Amino acid sequence: QVQLAESGGGLVQAGGSLRLSCAASGRTFSSSVMGWFRQAPGKEREFVAGISWSGGITYYADSVKGRFTISRDNARNTVYLQMNSLKPEDTAVYYCAARPPYQHSILVVTTGYDYWGQGTQVTVSS
Repeated sequence: QVQLAESGGGLVQAGGSLRLSCAASGRTFSSSVMGWFRQAPGKEREFVAGISWSGGITYYADSVKGRFTISRDNARNTVYLQMNSLKPEDTAVYYCAARPPYQHSILVVTTGYDYWGQGTQVTVSS
């Protein structure tokens, strides 16, 4: 069983930056593909970024490419999302998610992830 807890959300002006963290419990973190998703009011949850076990492979949604960076520290069981040049349309609840252990693919669909955090609110004002 994996438990995930996000932190680092908040209110920021357009053009600003935030760094989200997701702390994971369990012994399989270093063998799990991790992802960040977000959900804006009235919209479906959407993929933002994903990272492989070692961190050597990352994948981003087109809407955040060049502005967001996903990374992980397996020694600390933590995955991060550095968000720069934030826009009002980035406003959403951001969720951390983990794929079942020993799966290699970074998937962009929510059904590919078995474990989810409670989410952290990010609000970008114009």
